Amino acid sequence: MDYLDFGDLIVTCGSLHSRNRRAGEMIGKGYSIEEARKEIGMVIESVDNIEVAYNLSKKYNIEMPIVEAVYNVLYNNLDPKDAVELLMNRDLKAE
Repeated sequence: MDYLDFGDLIVTCGSLHSRNRRAGEMIGKGYSIEEARKEIGMVIESVDNIEVAYNLSKKYNIEMPIVEAVYNVLYNNLDPKDAVELLMNRDLKAE
């Protein structure tokens, strides 16, 4: 990761102007993906990319519990609190 990528990561996670952060906060408050897209009015890369990552994990049979949890929050109406509980209560294993 070079400095430009790292800077983009920091802005995406920390800036109040970040579309991805705003979308995440809205979804955490109960907004749907469609409502977040309409409110933000621009592409939300994280929402589109999570679907791609989820589909690739299934195609190649790779266990990606965080991706699966986020996908289920976004596309299957899993409550974010339940997603965190499922992740935190997974069986321990070497990863």
